Amino acid sequence: MSEVGVQLQKPALIAEQRQRLSPQMIQSIKLMALPLLELKEQIQEELEANPALEVVDDRSTVSLEGLPADRDEGDEGDGATADPFENSSDPGYASRSSYDDDSKRMFLEGAIARSETLQEHLLWQLRLQPLDEGRRSLGEALIQNLDDDGFHKVDPYSLKAGASQEEVNELLALIRGFEPQGTACTDYRESLRVQTELAGDAPESVLPILADFMELLEKGKHAEIQKRLKLSEADLQEALSFIKELSPFPGRAYSTEEPRYVVPDLLVKLKEGDFVIVLNDEEIPVLGIDPFFDRLAGEKEADKVTGTYVRDNIKRAKFFIRSIHQRNETLLKVARAVVEFQRAFFAQGPKHLAPLTLKDVADEIGVHETTVSRIARSKYIQTDWGIFELRYFFTNSISGAGSSGSRYSKEGVKEVIREIIGSEKEGALSDRDIMENLARRGIKLARRTVAKYRSELDLDSSFGRKKT
Repeated sequence: MSEVGVQLQKPALIAEQRQRLSPQMIQSIKLMALPLLELKEQIQEELEANPALEVVDDRSTVSLEGLPADRDEGDEGDGATADPFENSSDPGYASRSSYDDDSKRMFLEGAIARSETLQEHLLWQLRLQPLDEGRRSLGEALIQNLDDDGFHKVDPYSLKAGASQEEVNELLALIRGFEPQGTACTDYRESLRVQTELAGDAPESVLPILADFMELLEKGKHAEIQKRLKLSEADLQEALSFIKELSPFPGRAYSTEEPRYVVPDLLVKLKEGDFVIVLNDEEIPVLGIDPFFDRLAGEKEADKVTGTYVRDNIKRAKFFIRSIHQRNETLLKVARAVVEFQRAFFAQGPKHLAPLTLKDVADEIGVHETTVSRIARSKYIQTDWGIFELRYFFTNSISGAGSSGSRYSKEGVKEVIREIIGSEKEGALSDRDIMENLARRGIKLARRTVAKYRSELDLDSSFGRKKT
């Protein structure tokens, strides 16, 4: 037998240096990345969590207390004339001011108001139908299977649970006729056909167009459709007018998703020949330390537990205020560097956007690239050319790496291509024509690159842009 040697391992201590982020540092990093609206929410959360933090000035809201109140001549405002029964539950009592009653009613109505979802609207209509329990249950399953557009999430026939395919088809036909018409379909193409069939007064050519020539319709090739279906100009226009009235995504009318509005963090404007950068601090309340906590911190006779609680909250509040200042200062530094690198853009427009990398800006202001990346996330700048995300100004060159490559940026060249196509007069230019046009401007691109940039701009090929 062979012998196997076993080497025993002895425990050993190894000194290892690791960097751990404190909760405050994590919070500071998080604040750096927050856009304006989310920063306001974070400030509100911190105000609720830390009693040592207070709002010194909030310029984003108008206080109702500052508005003049409507008073009767005999009302001195000292509470002497207050009606003791105003908030009484006595049903026989009528308040002097119908304004207060209306205000309370409007508040309550607004507080309980909620948009009706697509599923709720369809289920309500389903409950009005004379169906047995089994079919009602199947109908509910089919409705709950619809996405926000009104289309199936999964194959509806996989939900039948013992029901026949004929029963599923019967319920699908029923739901498709509910308001809004055209839900419970596979996609927008089927939905448009269903809406046409339910309309009853659709021109005869609409269904053939939707069934066989949808691709041509989407590309705007109306003349080819007219030729293939042998339609008169009047019949074609009648069919197109009817199709325009249809809803390709019927469920979206009941979308409960709240719209998110872009609030620019910065404003760049030309003033007396130079660019001025303005931080939108009107949306951010001015924070400070609550004077009561400040006084408690200076009292020596306070007990140990109270003193620790007060000091901890003040320390946290000061760090939070410093973190917001640091965020704003870093944002301004990055914006100044971007404006300096992209002066041609701010002066002449998007087609003059120059190549720019995160490293260029990071080296300029003396921070790490990740800091620039974090501060540029979801921040917006208002310019004379529109509102742009800060990340928009970081773009690669058409050749080489960033600012060390070509002086033409990818986004800038795409804007030039948009301009060339937009100025077409005598027929549509091919990608090769555009390539040659760019070359005359000193921008050298391959034809396939031109085609790629054109596609990213959602612009059709020369064949698709030909006037019909």
